[in-house]
Amino acid sequence: MTAVLFDFSGTLFRIESVESWLRAALAEAGVALPEPELAETVRALEEAGALPGGPDPLRVPDHLAEVFRTRDESSALHRAAYTGLARQVPLPGEGLHEALYERHRTPAAWTPYPDAGEVLGALRERGVRIGVVSNIGWDLRPVFRAHGLDAFVDTYVLSYEHGIRKPDPRLFAAACAALDTDPGEVLMVGDDPRADGGAAALGCRVHFVEHLPVHERPDGLRPVPALVG
Repeated sequence: MTAVLFDFSGTLFRIESVESWLRAALAEAGVALPEPELAETVRALEEAGALPGGPDPLRVPDHLAEVFRTRDESSALHRAAYTGLARQVPLPGEGLHEALYERHRTPAAWTPYPDAGEVLGALRERGVRIGVVSNIGWDLRPVFRAHGLDAFVDTYVLSYEHGIRKPDPRLFAAACAALDTDPGEVLMVGDDPRADGGAAALGCRVHFVEHLPVHERPDGLRPVPALVG
């Protein structure tokens, strides 16, 4: 293997909890909620699936179904899908739904898995090229820069910049082309068998990790360098 492609959310980074997300947005807006009301709002936002990278919606309303299905194909669709889900939950101020969306795009909302830097560094030392392939509606490069991981990444292939999303093989093909690497020499690492497994159709080898909280997955990426061979 001469190159490794990584998914973003649930693979290299994990989004903060819904409670942390809500508390941060409320604090930024200078709004306080009584603890019982805050706990109920957290529960409702979790059920709505309003946090990108967080729990999936229990149910997507009919009027959002198509937007949610195609959300990763453009920044506008992504914003519309998740602010739409969030608006199912009353908040003390209309601007807070947009504030929540903006919060999830900040580096502070994301934490790298404990072994992410170690594994990316080990691959770079061996001359392995590295790409990030993500279904996403916004530019995640600032997250990598803020956490000191951008220096390890040779290319970012983001669904909203291409108008296609995993498991479409064209997204993985774009990453292989950017790395000037044959798909047969590429390992794709992700947490979603359906989406990330699409790389197999192109001839890439695929390895899956579990999408767990950061403290529950301290070394899930460590097998990757050995898989490269």
